[in-house]
Amino acid sequence: MLLMTLSIRNQLPGTVTTVTPGEVMATVGVRLTGGQSLTAAITRDAVTELGLTPGSSVRALVKSTEVAVATGPVEGLSIRNRIPGTVTGIVTGGAMASVGLSVDGGELTAVITKDAVDDLALTTGSRAVALIKSTEISLATA
Repeated sequence: MLLMTLSIRNQLPGTVTTVTPGEVMATVGVRLTGGQSLTAAITRDAVTELGLTPGSSVRALVKSTEVAVATGPVEGLSIRNRIPGTVTGIVTGGAMASVGLSVDGGELTAVITKDAVDDLALTTGSRAVALIKSTEISLATA
């Protein structure tokens, strides 16, 4: 078995709950170990190659640059995945910031602009919601 080390920080374990195939793409429902539900949009070929069926163990992989942050409920938005959490730390640079979020079952990192951190008044301990488009989630099997 080949072990891989990835630069993707956000790796959340879960179990496939649904697979809905389309012509080229499929949506895959995943129940994370923390109880949250995610939807990943991946190719039908990937579903087949990974052997994904309800009950399959997976890891949801999301680049930190693909995680947006909100400070409250967001309405009228097409982003399917909304995971509530608490800010655990913020590291800012000249233009960008890395925001750590503790979520049920794990940790997420979002890389957003320093201006966004300021505009949202994010601080350690703030409640926040991670927003992730389903097309930005990759799935991996063990």
